[in-house]
Amino acid sequence: MTIAVQVTDLHKSFGGTKVLRGVDLEVRRGEVTCVIGPSGSGKSTLLRCLNHLEKQDHGEIEVDGELIGYRREGDRLHELAERVVARQRTGIGMVFQGFHLFAHLTVLENVVEAPIGVLGVPREEAQERARALIARVGLAGREDSYPRQLSGGQQQRVAIARALAMRPKVMLFDEPTSALDPELVGEVLEVMKALAAEGMTMVVVTHEIGFAREVADTVVFLDEGQVVESGPPSELFDNPRHARTREFLARVR
Repeated sequence: MTIAVQVTDLHKSFGGTKVLRGVDLEVRRGEVTCVIGPSGSGKSTLLRCLNHLEKQDHGEIEVDGELIGYRREGDRLHELAERVVARQRTGIGMVFQGFHLFAHLTVLENVVEAPIGVLGVPREEAQERARALIARVGLAGREDSYPRQLSGGQQQRVAIARALAMRPKVMLFDEPTSALDPELVGEVLEVMKALAAEGMTMVVVTHEIGFAREVADTVVFLDEGQVVESGPPSELFDNPRHARTREFLARVR
């Protein structure tokens, strides 16, 4: 199966703190990779490096065979201009912990803004697709609502529709349910499960172990900026090889 995301020897520090220490990661097209681990293990930083919101100190990231953030000349990497990186990001959808919706725009306006402004999609076409996506995340009839009129779960579903509107090759989710009240978590996870069933390539940082067990093709356990182990959910959750993984799972189950 084709590799959608390839991460090689990724390092990232903030000041004197090493956050990522040589991470290798491979995500196959059409599969879901869930990244789990304790707070401060580097999960969110890894995700933000994938679309160059954070610049790595060392290592390479390829999405769909394209080097992200840099061009290679011989043995050297040269950083790309921001407009080129912005183009690359259009193929990498991201859903954050916070919803990051524009408060002054309606649901429909939030979803159509980037396709029109960044991709140059004609307004009528963008609106038609946006309405279909809004229905797809279970919010048909709320197109004219403003974010303040929606629950947290509904806002997060709009954020997912907005990311999908760019027709991304890969979807990144950074703890998408962590800001939600417990009773709203399920409605967001159901949308994500549907995306996975449709074959969307997804990298999901999550603390929802049940979701990872049910949906992931591969689970990666990250600790202190390193991949401790990875494998199918049945193996990693039921027969973890490393003591550190067993210790973590004993605390979160």
